[in-house]
Amino acid sequence: MHCLARRLFSNVPESTVYGGPKPQNPNQRVTLNSLRQKHLAGEPITMVTAYDYPSAVQVDTAGIDICLVGDSAAMVVHGYDTTLPITLDEMLSHCRAVARGATRSLLVGDLPFGSYESSSAQAVDTAVRVLKEGNMDAIKLEGAAPSRIGAARAIVEAGIAVIGHVGLTPQAISVLGGFRPQGKTINSAVKVVETALALQEVGCFSVVLECVPAPVAAAATAALQIPTIGIGAGPYCSGQVLVYHDLLGMLQHPHHAKVTPKFCKQYGHVGEAINKALSEYKQEVQDKVFPGVSHTPYKISEGDVDGFMNELQKMGLSEAASAAATASKGMGGRE
Repeated sequence: MHCLARRLFSNVPESTVYGGPKPQNPNQRVTLNSLRQKHLAGEPITMVTAYDYPSAVQVDTAGIDICLVGDSAAMVVHGYDTTLPITLDEMLSHCRAVARGATRSLLVGDLPFGSYESSSAQAVDTAVRVLKEGNMDAIKLEGAAPSRIGAARAIVEAGIAVIGHVGLTPQAISVLGGFRPQGKTINSAVKVVETALALQEVGCFSVVLECVPAPVAAAATAALQIPTIGIGAGPYCSGQVLVYHDLLGMLQHPHHAKVTPKFCKQYGHVGEAINKALSEYKQEVQDKVFPGVSHTPYKISEGDVDGFMNELQKMGLSEAASAAATASKGMGGRE
């Protein structure tokens, strides 16, 4: 076994490379070792994106194996049409927030477009920042071009764990001609497998397969000795990943949902519940129903109300004194 990935998984003691033995309880931190054990046992790996403290807490509480701070934040959080505009500093802010909320899941930060393509030195510097400043455990990068595979190699050799990404690579939409599935022709399908193998060879511990036909994903999964994580790639991968907002059905309005993936199953309709709650709040405020007595908890004693009104009268603010008296009665009296 000559490739670095196989050395990482096979030839070095697991306690050294993966941070210890397999977790013994659901609350123990997920490590590369525990993911490897799941992969070897044929147990599917779960991954979900998160972008802030609340989403990280929810993903972590659900027991998801990998929490990915994806550059999809550009679209679902910042409202861009693609993932390209988000900056490294913005990604680091998302990473830090997620790290404060997730205490169990393995934390992976995406390298945004333009932060690792120029040189191996740039790639390593960016990855180091994601771990040191973003408090991530590993990074993910899109790899198809030789320069990106070289970046993955350099980052691994710097001692940083890397997930590769092949198939539909959103950062390459300018050359792909948009968000288009890959692997639909012989040459394209072969390229998906070859790229996945190349990423394994340079030391990636896993590869995301996005928007490829199921037979192509199955072939890649069988060819690799590292886990594949599918998104729109069918059921034959080692695990699955979905975007937080997509699986929860948060962005329902057609003018605000940037991309509605065909492959995504919505496990909730949170957007509808949020819209309903906001509409009810607006209506109750307009109807002067909210806030009522039960949501006005802070009281003032009867004596202090009288003294307060007297002071207002001395100040020549008789209307204010009258308003205070009316409010005191309307809230059910004074303490």
